[in-house]
Amino acid sequence: MIKPFSFIFKHLPLKVAYAHCDIPCGIYDPTPMQIAAHTVFRMTQFLKDVKREDETTAEHTIARITHVKEEHGQRLEEELGTLKNDYFKPEHYEAYPTLQTLLSESVKLSVTIRQHIDLEAAEGLIEQVMQIAEIFYKTKGFVPVRVASGYPTEKEIVTHK
Repeated sequence: MIKPFSFIFKHLPLKVAYAHCDIPCGIYDPTPMQIAAHTVFRMTQFLKDVKREDETTAEHTIARITHVKEEHGQRLEEELGTLKNDYFKPEHYEAYPTLQTLLSESVKLSVTIRQHIDLEAAEGLIEQVMQIAEIFYKTKGFVPVRVASGYPTEKEIVTHK
């Protein structure tokens, strides 16, 4: 009886579903989205600085940097989606009227940055993500603080007291 089912399952196209958590675990953190935003900014810096002396090497370098920029842009958008869809509740949106716009605009900005090489936009994305992190920590009852990230971006990151 099992053999017919194994034949069916073996030949059906399967899709893997990913989620932060199928059970409301309560473990959310804005740090990964901040790291992703810094990485996107850093990759944008690298793309601006690619030397074109050897075209083959330049193309290879651009492909590798762009790949990392895409991965981290996607990760950032997933982290924003997790906070938007799983963590933030109606009372958060009421208490912080700019939150909905910040989340939506950050996703749009991330998409734009992935399509272009725009340092100013990448810097703006870091700022928006930090504002979201500040709101997140306030909803947890913490006092958010901006500190030097220690990253080569020389930008800040939000943590809490």
